[in-house]
Amino acid sequence: MPNPKRRHSKSRRDKRRTHKHLNAPSLTLCPQCQEVKKPHHACMSCGTYNSREVVTVQQI
Repeated sequence: MPNPKRRHSKSRRDKRRTHKHLNAPSLTLCPQCQEVKKPHHACMSCGTYNSREVVTVQQI
């Protein structure tokens, strides 16, 4: 296998790694209970999606 003749610089290494990072998930507010939830998912605190109850939520 061929090996590099010269060492790559730190800036060249870091330029290659610019896309390797985590993104924070996008969040929206539930229109029923104003809790934070993922978009296009059912709200886990009140159990509604698109103004309809789709999940029964147990009260603890």
